[in-house]
Amino acid sequence: MFGIDEAGKGPALGPMIAACVSVPDGSVLPEGIDDSKRLAPAKREALAEALHGDDRIAVGLAAIEPARIDDPGTDMNSLTVAAHAEAARQVVEAGMEGVCDAGDVDAARFVRRVSEGLPEGVSLSGEHGADETHRVVGAASVVAKVERDRRIRELEAEYGEVGSGYPSDPRTREFLEEYVGEYGELPACARSSWKTCTDALAAAEQGTLAEF
Repeated sequence: MFGIDEAGKGPALGPMIAACVSVPDGSVLPEGIDDSKRLAPAKREALAEALHGDDRIAVGLAAIEPARIDDPGTDMNSLTVAAHAEAARQVVEAGMEGVCDAGDVDAARFVRRVSEGLPEGVSLSGEHGADETHRVVGAASVVAKVERDRRIRELEAEYGEVGSGYPSDPRTREFLEEYVGEYGELPACARSSWKTCTDALAAAEQGTLAEF
């Protein structure tokens, strides 16, 4: 059995991460698995370490980087489908059954699209909130979130404090404004098509015009 989920669909900075966790049965999953949003960071880290460290558990990860997100020829629904399939292909085989957290308002459509990218003979179902009702999907949620957080820490090592990357985070908005103000362009880690990023560029341009 396996579960798939993603983290980081909505941030203005960094990649979206999808994870697939495959187990022989649910009994091998560590205690405390839940939707990653319900868990404290330290608990998520400990669970992710346990999942990665158990040789009975297989973990697949896929990263959708900002440049791919900004491609005008695609959209977030399609990229979420692709991420789920890319993560799952690393660890699933024909005959396996799994569940995904539906990343589309139409859960059946999302499942159908992800299934098209999986090996033949794999049976996939999906629903909204699957990370709350299926422990194996919760495990995927945890792994994806921890990997996403690790990527943000890497960005902080390169750029300094960037916040969570989400548009609602004041520090993320400040970072973008400061970076654009200094360099005249967005950092490579930014999703340049996101409104938060285009707003930072527009504000810098207005500031430059005001100087004349």
